[in-house]
Amino acid sequence: MNAISALPVPSLSRLARAVACLPWVAPLALMGLPAIAQEATTLPTVTVTGQNPPRLGRPTSTGSNLDLTPMQTPASVDVITREQLEARGDASLVDAITRSPGISSLAHPGNSGSSLQARGFIDTTSVMRLYDGTRQYGGVGLSFPFDTWAIDRIEVLRGPASVIYGDGAIGGVVNVIPKKPTRGPIRNEIQATVGDEGKRALAFGSGGAINDMLSYRLDVSGDRSAGWVNRGDSRNVSFSGAVQLDVSPELSVKLSHAQGNQHPMRYFGTPLVNGRQLSALRDKNYNVADSEIKYRDRWTELSAQWSPNSKVVVRSKLYHIQSDRYWRNAETYAYNAGTGLIDRSGNTQIAHDQWQVGNTTDATITGSLFGLANQVSVGFDVNTSSFRHRNNTYTGSSGSVDPFHPVPGYFSTEIPFIPRYRNQADQYSVFAEDRLELTSQWSVVGGVRYDHAEISRKNLIASTKAFEKTYSNTGWRIGTVYQLQPELSVYAQFSKAADPVASMLFLSPANSVFRLSTGEQVEVGIKQTFWDKRGDWTLAVYDINKKNLLTRDTTNPALRVQVGERSSRGVEGTLSLALTPTVQLDANAAVLRARYDDFRESVGGVAVSRNGNVPTDVPERLANVWVGWKFLPGWTGSGGLRYVDKRYADNANTLKLPAYTTTNLALQWQATPDTLLTLRGFNVFDKHYFTTSYYTTSQWFVGEDRRVELTLNHRF
Repeated sequence: MNAISALPVPSLSRLARAVACLPWVAPLALMGLPAIAQEATTLPTVTVTGQNPPRLGRPTSTGSNLDLTPMQTPASVDVITREQLEARGDASLVDAITRSPGISSLAHPGNSGSSLQARGFIDTTSVMRLYDGTRQYGGVGLSFPFDTWAIDRIEVLRGPASVIYGDGAIGGVVNVIPKKPTRGPIRNEIQATVGDEGKRALAFGSGGAINDMLSYRLDVSGDRSAGWVNRGDSRNVSFSGAVQLDVSPELSVKLSHAQGNQHPMRYFGTPLVNGRQLSALRDKNYNVADSEIKYRDRWTELSAQWSPNSKVVVRSKLYHIQSDRYWRNAETYAYNAGTGLIDRSGNTQIAHDQWQVGNTTDATITGSLFGLANQVSVGFDVNTSSFRHRNNTYTGSSGSVDPFHPVPGYFSTEIPFIPRYRNQADQYSVFAEDRLELTSQWSVVGGVRYDHAEISRKNLIASTKAFEKTYSNTGWRIGTVYQLQPELSVYAQFSKAADPVASMLFLSPANSVFRLSTGEQVEVGIKQTFWDKRGDWTLAVYDINKKNLLTRDTTNPALRVQVGERSSRGVEGTLSLALTPTVQLDANAAVLRARYDDFRESVGGVAVSRNGNVPTDVPERLANVWVGWKFLPGWTGSGGLRYVDKRYADNANTLKLPAYTTTNLALQWQATPDTLLTLRGFNVFDKHYFTTSYYTTSQWFVGEDRRVELTLNHRF
């Protein structure tokens, strides 16, 4: 905490404060350059799979619309490759995403298991998720994609990203990019997994060129498990397919469709007993016997790319998204000290019917401006969305149960399950980016985006309009990158962004009166590829401030008011290094200081200041390490650690979810060039930990226990 505490300098502006960190960041690289250069001259040349070109030199599509490399981007961009997904064995998409620096999960059934924390900001209104660059607008959670079989890579942009993707990205953006059609011979792949807790999984993939003009990609996967709590069974099926027609060297057209059907684990956490969690309740499930959760998602896209010459690229995609989600559960549990039982309430029956149709088009032009090399991208995004909500007003109880021997009973409610409201959103935006090379070493990157949204809500019971509201915002970013040496760059950026106070398609009449929350960030950093391209490292320092938060009115707790601000300042670092021709190390760490700077809430009708407290669900330290060692021909051993710091369950910071470290191990045998057998152990030391608290501050979600899986993968 000393380094973080030293970041604020009261006498300087926020920009100067961040830039002032560069003198101690840059020498870390410069001091090591001579030694690295000397060592590189004495070591044998090593070729490492996946390191050519180096990781920081591969273009990404998430940090910018200009297809810049991470080295050229004045922001923190991390890429989780297909090779890394396979080595680590993260079948769950959220597990894979949280290997990225500074990202943690607060998944629960209410957000479809998708919500994330980044740089001290949480949930879908502050950390955006995309599927192949497309955003599902304004929803309360994302239920697709959920596994990694059909995923080519995951790109993570940390910090405000409204300039590229619109409101709702102050914490960052995660872009999940699927496998796509490729030229070349057709190749197939099949994978089967068995494990304890009833784990079974089967997947198939195929892709390649059908002829000189047509290519395809097809991926299908399914799994089922009994889960790590009682009655924790789940089953899922996913499909992803695409066909690409290369009309000419200049024009290609692609039609893709993906869908998923999920029946996730119907578990809503474990309550505290006399203020603490009991180990004996680790595997207990207090939901009803006839509980149900199911998600069905469909994404269809028609896209085209036209490159009339080497300096112009035009891209356009027309898409349709449909998501249907359903819950019927007893969701709220509290220990009753008088009876010694768990009281259950909040019997909730909900259905979300959401669809979206839209188009995104952009053009990138490479040329010159005032005699200097220049790239510019301009585009627009337009979509319309509808969200129908059915519920029973979350009313009902299925009775109390014994904490240690719960008899689940059945779902009960006296309130009818009927359509309550429909929210409609019509949104458009225009955006532009530019990169100007002032010299061969120095570039400036800037961008701006204007968003306009009209949100309306209809009361389906009274058949009346509940509200109609227009929101608009302009987000922008200006940054610079200076190349100290061919493979060493420093950068700085300033950005402004906005978040909705609640998911746009979930806005209530009360929340609709509030304006967008606004945020700004200053970030400086350094990126380097070193040791004959065998390694790379990055270091970023940032300062984010967000204003116009929602809290309970201190004079009337039944109402909300928009006040105050919160901030987050931190340091993030990454390291990827081929230590030897057979040993690969990947590591990252994040340290931050997240605080309420001006925030009060009503407690028993009395205004209580939370200034200086840590926001809920925010770990202030995170770290990931993964090491792979090819110790014999055909044999690879690997293992990784994930560390998540303590988090608070309440704004008062009186309830603390403990820090935890989990360990995964794997042993792989390349039986033939096309056949791989892998034995994996997850949470091998059976660490007892908690992932989040959501439904009440005293109802915590237990993390996975130890499990073992055996996977066979064959390509043909």
